Amino acid sequence: MSTESDIREFLASRRAKITPQQAGLPVYGGNRRVPGLRREEVAMLAGVSVDYYVRLERGHLAGASEEVLDAVAGALRLDEAEHAHLYDLARAVARRPTRRTKRTRGPLPDSVLRVLDSMTGPAFIRNGRLDILAVNRLGRALYSPLFTEGTPHPVNIARFQFLDPHGRDFFPDWEQSVNTTVSLLRTEAGRAPGDRDLTGLIGELVTRSEEFRTAWAKHNVRLHHTGRKGFHHPVVGDITLDFDAMELPAQPGLTLTAYSAEPHTPAHDALQLLAAWAATEDASATADPDRTGSH
Repeated sequence: MSTESDIREFLASRRAKITPQQAGLPVYGGNRRVPGLRREEVAMLAGVSVDYYVRLERGHLAGASEEVLDAVAGALRLDEAEHAHLYDLARAVARRPTRRTKRTRGPLPDSVLRVLDSMTGPAFIRNGRLDILAVNRLGRALYSPLFTEGTPHPVNIARFQFLDPHGRDFFPDWEQSVNTTVSLLRTEAGRAPGDRDLTGLIGELVTRSEEFRTAWAKHNVRLHHTGRKGFHHPVVGDITLDFDAMELPAQPGLTLTAYSAEPHTPAHDALQLLAAWAATEDASATADPDRTGSH
């Protein structure tokens, strides 16, 4: 799909979510053909001509000033993630990449891996495509269903979630988990529209998963900095952990995600049990040289 199509569907989907009442506009009569705002209403709220807004919604964001983008974002009541996504789409259509590129990256610095391994809670480093590029011992134990024998490297969270039969069991709050995953991929697609690996993954998921297809069509985006996430782990059972996701300034595009639990809670007890199991697995791996390590 072209960037212009993404812009058109994103703006139209946001416009459909806002009622005239929410926008503070008077409503005359009961026969409205659109579920949300009309284009002319968005144009009025943004302070631009109807013809100009129609051009914007058709994908012609190249050349639009920051003031115009901010005005449209305000009229559509975009949240922080949606506002940033609008800017990403405008930059993408202005660049107009002539060919799709494959982003290559060297190995992570040893210093970053040492920091990861020194963390006492589960932690991993991922890219925008949701590949797990590095993981500490407890993180690998938490995500053990993803690290099964024969799984392609790097492990990809979205592919496991949608295509692996164990994905639905591992993420018990399936709907929320699905929406988060797809929103993160949609956000990354706006940032890197020419990334061949990313578009390849999205194409695979759209082709093979109806659930992904449905969620992808919603054009939702989000920032994923902190929150809570539940797992149904095959060893420790149900566990809900707090997470914090931090971008690595020296490694653009990479995010360190760390999980934690408050002391003296069932989740904390489950993490201790998970750590004991991970230590047992490490001992088995040491005895069997054919087993792989953490990174």
